[in-house]
Amino acid sequence: MKEKLEELEQYGIEVILGRKRGFKAGCLRSALWVLSGVYHRLVALRMLLYQKRVLREANLGCLVISVGNLTVGGTGKTPVVEFLARALQQGGRKVAILSRGYKAKKPPLGRRVQMRLRGRPFNARARVVSDGESVRMDSSRAGDEPFMLASNLPGVPVVVDRDRVKAGVEAIRRFGADTLLLDDGLQYLRLGRRLDVVLIDRSAPFGNEHLLPRGTLREPAANLKRASYIFITKCREERNDELIDRLRSYNQFAEIIECTHQPTYFEHVLTGEQWPLDFIKGQYVGSVSGIAVPQSFERSLERLGAEVGVRKRCVDHHRYTFEELEAFAERCSIRDADCIVTTEKDAVRFPKKFKPTDMPIYFLRVEIRIIRGQEVWQKFVERICQPLPARARNRWLEEAKRLEAAL
Repeated sequence: MKEKLEELEQYGIEVILGRKRGFKAGCLRSALWVLSGVYHRLVALRMLLYQKRVLREANLGCLVISVGNLTVGGTGKTPVVEFLARALQQGGRKVAILSRGYKAKKPPLGRRVQMRLRGRPFNARARVVSDGESVRMDSSRAGDEPFMLASNLPGVPVVVDRDRVKAGVEAIRRFGADTLLLDDGLQYLRLGRRLDVVLIDRSAPFGNEHLLPRGTLREPAANLKRASYIFITKCREERNDELIDRLRSYNQFAEIIECTHQPTYFEHVLTGEQWPLDFIKGQYVGSVSGIAVPQSFERSLERLGAEVGVRKRCVDHHRYTFEELEAFAERCSIRDADCIVTTEKDAVRFPKKFKPTDMPIYFLRVEIRIIRGQEVWQKFVERICQPLPARARNRWLEEAKRLEAAL
């Protein structure tokens, strides 16, 4: 069943992006175009209800920064969240990350029933992926992106719940957080925020220019006016003047920072041993990835000098099975590949029992590097990390207690 659903999802993506041709695909695109019109009106109505305060946002009394994007997937959001969290932590802020935990597994049915019988909903409290000292969940229960953030950010609590207000209250109450990073939060209007950081993928800044479900835009490009800061991701050294001009047509005041996802090293998935980037040069490799834009990952390997001879592409957030990885390792072995390379996000979704003996597997670690806008970035961090007055420091704790009682 899972395989059929993923095949259907992949087919839908191919249709939306125009890679599928023919009468059936054309009819489906026409139907999706009609639905996009409906979706557009619903998005506008929801925004209006918040603007008119028919629907009200919750204010937790502390600094909330949303990091999100206009499109579905592919902007490289998780490394930016990590980059921002680490900078604010080093600047003295008590940072916590709030995430939805997309595609995380629910607790076993038996446990949910047991908790219901005791009068305690299984989701009564937000799930703590990391308390800042240790990672308390695996990637299947936490979700791959929260697990990655928790693993890479010691000292930064990561809290997961569909209700990010509840997650924020938990982060403030239990960990004394004074800064909440709302992961993938541009469209989550229920939690008030001071700053909206919006990511724009240089290679496909507005997807295919259509709204969901006909395209990959979550909301119209004009809504970029809500952004406080715009990060243009996956940049190269060449300038982005044309794209910046278009961004300025939607938002004249947001600060713009241009950055790239810089490969830093390869790490063995099983042993944790790290290797420099030039180790891959001249090697014949198998690539396995379940991300929004697998082609960008494969191009990164080729730019580092590898020859990608065997490919396995899965839908975004695909959770691998032991059998499919064994089959792929066998394919690579038959083709005389030197190794298998994957992304860090994919590596956390490998089953723990998968331990091939004759085919080394590495993931490529990437980090954010600012190409243009370093001064803007430094001022951004300094502005946030200024010491808080004692009165303000206590106010968010009182507000959190009040909201916790209301929830």
